[in-house]
Amino acid sequence: MSTKPSDQTDAPCAHGVPAPHGLSVGADVFREMARVLDRPPALTVEALRGETQLTRRWSHGALHDGLPGLSKHVIMAHYGAGREISLRSGYTRLSSRTRPNTIVIIPQGHDGRWDISGSVEVSQVYLSDQRLRASASELTDGRAVELLDRVCFEDRIAACILGMLSDEVALNAPSGRLFLEQTVDLLCVQLIRGHSTLGAIHATTPRGGLADWQVKRVISYMRDNLEQDIGLGELAALINLSRFHFCAAFRRATGCTPYEWLIQQRISRARELLSDPSLPITDIALTVGYGNPSAFTAGFRRVVGMTPSEYRNRL
Repeated sequence: MSTKPSDQTDAPCAHGVPAPHGLSVGADVFREMARVLDRPPALTVEALRGETQLTRRWSHGALHDGLPGLSKHVIMAHYGAGREISLRSGYTRLSSRTRPNTIVIIPQGHDGRWDISGSVEVSQVYLSDQRLRASASELTDGRAVELLDRVCFEDRIAACILGMLSDEVALNAPSGRLFLEQTVDLLCVQLIRGHSTLGAIHATTPRGGLADWQVKRVISYMRDNLEQDIGLGELAALINLSRFHFCAAFRRATGCTPYEWLIQQRISRARELLSDPSLPITDIALTVGYGNPSAFTAGFRRVVGMTPSEYRNRL
């Protein structure tokens, strides 16, 4: 098996980004990833069965751009320093922080805007829907299955599998291809049972977390009441859970605490409002749930790295 890193290139790709020799990942996937990132994915030279493509561990910088729907599923793990990360797609917004034992899933065809606050180290798997279904056929039994969007979702098993794949790619061992093929099959099974519509049906509260309908009810309530002083008991009551169980389950399901999610939504809304120079910052603070401008300024600086006034001046 040849697993030379993608630094060794030949034919140029779109936007002047060289495409790895023998590139088999969908051209649109590589092209779009290379477009939005400051460094293109470090793809291995040789594809696996079903046109599955892997990357070694590599780093890219901050990201603030939209990614269109791609022709493959993208599965990734993060390593190293934690960064704020969010996905906004339609009326849905998922926010969290990169950390060990979590994964990100961009299902085939799902578009959205991604914001990552700084440089991150990642490894990725580009997976065709055909390979996903074939590898987990005993679970799906021919039924239609869709992967779910995940943003730094805690899954130690999937994160471990992704780490094993990237480590094996780096070894470049003669027997590595067999190991990689079987490990990708294992990843597919884990994705189906833990991160798909089929998994949601068979596990209403997967791994002690919340079901998707519970998450949607809670985050919709928070989004509709950003200006209110929302309590933990108030949120737990929406889905008939105790405060303690709700807080732990919400974190398992979303990768962040209810408070962290609410703050991210408030700051995101504040950013949108700051783009209108006619709106006073004091009014914006009240609109997104801060009782006074000083508390708003402190909270905004913690998340964004600058004051609201500085942010507005840079627009």
